[in-house]
Amino acid sequence: MIMLVPLMIWAITGLIFFLKPGYKEAYEPLQPRTYGLDNQIDITPGSEWLEFRYLRTILGNHLLARTATGWLHLDPNGMVERPPPDEEAVRQLCQDAFSSNPSRYGTVISVDRNRVLTDTGVRVTLDWNRLAFEQRGRDTDRIDVFYRLHYLQWTGARRADQTLGLLGLAMLLALAVLGLRLSFGSS
Repeated sequence: MIMLVPLMIWAITGLIFFLKPGYKEAYEPLQPRTYGLDNQIDITPGSEWLEFRYLRTILGNHLLARTATGWLHLDPNGMVERPPPDEEAVRQLCQDAFSSNPSRYGTVISVDRNRVLTDTGVRVTLDWNRLAFEQRGRDTDRIDVFYRLHYLQWTGARRADQTLGLLGLAMLLALAVLGLRLSFGSS
């Protein structure tokens, strides 16, 4: 009877993972809205650059260069590192990006450095050096709970969850062996 609990949880969460309801918006990539470049600029890549991107957003022109140690966000005119934006610029950049899916993102209600909260409950974090967003909503949190339940991460303590997982797998194997014995009769 104890095995019914994890089996039912595995079956229900497995069905959710198979059908993926709500996954599209929960894990949708949010990108800054870009605009056509307003002028040509001659860029000589630095010797340490592995790749670079040149783009324009509502905040102006950006030069993003990846090096072995990470990304650099440069001002393409002076080739100097651009400082992180103030809260108003973060608000402006996010609100412009939210135009791609206003029903999900709504409007910005608060900005704390690079973290944004919207009136739809979505939390957005800006990685300025990569000019990239990470978004999480209630749906993302709910799917993560299903994931933790499915993989027997019930306590949040790694060692305890591993012990529960091994115990659950041992019980599942014992149940399978007992089922085989009942199917073929005991001798």
